[in-house]
Amino acid sequence: MLAVAAGTPNSLEIIGLVALSDPPRSDSAALISELQTLGVETVMVTGDAPTTAAIVARAVGLNGKVCPMGPIPGNVKPADYSVFASILPEGKYDLVKAFQKDDFVVGMCGDGANDAPALRQAQMGIAVSDATDVAKSAAGIVLTEGGLSGIVASVREGRAAFQRILTYTLNSVMKKILQVLLLAVGLVMTGHAVLTPMLMVIIMITGDFLAMSLATDRVRPSKLPNTWKIGNITVAGVIFGLCFLAFAVTMLAIGKFQLGMNLDALRTLSAVAIVFGSQAATYVIRGRRHLWGLRPSIWLVSSSILDVLIISTLAVRGIAMAPLPLSIVAFVFAGAVAFGLILDIVKMPVFARLSIS
Repeated sequence: MLAVAAGTPNSLEIIGLVALSDPPRSDSAALISELQTLGVETVMVTGDAPTTAAIVARAVGLNGKVCPMGPIPGNVKPADYSVFASILPEGKYDLVKAFQKDDFVVGMCGDGANDAPALRQAQMGIAVSDATDVAKSAAGIVLTEGGLSGIVASVREGRAAFQRILTYTLNSVMKKILQVLLLAVGLVMTGHAVLTPMLMVIIMITGDFLAMSLATDRVRPSKLPNTWKIGNITVAGVIFGLCFLAFAVTMLAIGKFQLGMNLDALRTLSAVAIVFGSQAATYVIRGRRHLWGLRPSIWLVSSSILDVLIISTLAVRGIAMAPLPLSIVAFVFAGAVAFGLILDIVKMPVFARLSIS
């Protein structure tokens, strides 16, 4: 409120009051509610008086307590208060550091030069579209449109990227376990290495097509914040690698003991089993739910088709490896499909037990 007075300097009289209001955007309440459903705790930090801040906070759905004026408590947590009022610029910086002490990943949204220190300190500094140049320089993310919808989009995009990296990591651990143990088991079964350097190069090249396409794959962002649980991810990768090993060894055993293949044919069979099994395993572990719940991207499907065509053509025609009948290649492909369905059943309790989501 502003008072308007008239008269001489020695005899001013109030002739009216001017009410000023800076209401929140109409979409603010919905966006804050959406952030809360994503597991993101939201607090208001402002230099305005506590009474004004509390009114605005209630209008956007922040109904928690207002932090008492004074120094910010060193052990404060986001759940303690919804509003921090009468905060100086250095107070915003101190609040970000206080949250980070308790291992919170902090996002700070601001628009002014006084927000720059806090924007720089936060792991996710966000400057709104009409922010000052200083704020934009300090922030890691600059919104290009008005409102806060970009914050929600940033959270979802970050979680989508996490899921892609998680899939890539599980895929890498699984394949490393398979390759090392298969060489050992194959040596015991045949007395020789079941993969030649040329076959390993072919497997690596075909695998790279699939691995690169994972960066474009459709993913389902998690509903809650993610954290890197390296130990759990490694355990899951080892379990999947052992399942993959069981499939590859089964194919190798059928080739040696049932079909009586020679060493060169067994090597080709092993390479085909690895490529086909890798395809099946990738489609299984790309999602945290059953494999049919999320449609893959066109690039992932295209790379799969290309990988299958390359290894099938080389195996059937005997290029850079001993030839195999088309019926054997088709049999391995069918076995890989069955392996994928079994692995999809195995992964659900594994992910649940290891809290991978």
